[in-house]
Amino acid sequence: MNNFFNAKRFWLLVKKTILERPSQIAGLIGLMLTAILIVYFIFKTQFSFNAAQNIAFIWGLAGGGCFLASYIFNYFSTNAHGSSFLTLPASHFEKWLCGVLIAGIFYPVIFLVFFRMMDAGFVALYHNSLDPASPLYKEQYAAVYEFSLTGRIALRVYWTFFLFSGVAVLGSLYFNKTAFIKTALLFCAICLGLFALNWAIASLLFGQIDGAFPFRDVGILVGKEAGSVELPNNAFIVTSFAFDYFLPLLMWILAYVRLREKEF
Repeated sequence: MNNFFNAKRFWLLVKKTILERPSQIAGLIGLMLTAILIVYFIFKTQFSFNAAQNIAFIWGLAGGGCFLASYIFNYFSTNAHGSSFLTLPASHFEKWLCGVLIAGIFYPVIFLVFFRMMDAGFVALYHNSLDPASPLYKEQYAAVYEFSLTGRIALRVYWTFFLFSGVAVLGSLYFNKTAFIKTALLFCAICLGLFALNWAIASLLFGQIDGAFPFRDVGILVGKEAGSVELPNNAFIVTSFAFDYFLPLLMWILAYVRLREKEF
């Protein structure tokens, strides 16, 4: 039998993972979807459809996916669970792939289907509530439409989801207890440190600055005038590719490397 990957063995592992903790996994997903429904309704009522759609999509996919990804490898909070997981008759790749399948594929698909149905339902209810005889009917009807799952915001959220969930999975393999909180704090500290270092280097090179965003541009103040120095287009393309594709993939690969080295 192949020690790296065997389809039958992998499928049994997936079934065991889901059936072993059905109430926890299903309950966690159900709780997140319910929370997103409530958030959507509140923002729609208090603000606007556009705000409700954006907030619900961002928090539901990126936030909920990140939390679930941290939970998938939450076996190491106790000695019994940690030892049991590490001694399962499956390869490290199969264990890693099982987590990728549940957190990186199953949840996004479930969320996107739920979000589309929820969003379409609220939009349809709004359209049906309008008075066709009103002179503002066409404007009011056109002002509210379904959230685009291929639009600019959605594409950016997909990237955020894969990056944050990869970070969450990696953190859950480094921290045995309260992994989600510790990973979030460490990630925020690294981001703040990166911005502070970037600001310090930019100030050292350009003197008085108005702003500095890592790998993008630096705002410069010259007297009362303000300008900016932007990253050259070729360099911007390279850094954008690295952050959009290489960095999220690296987080998931590092999680696999860490799982191979994991001891308990």
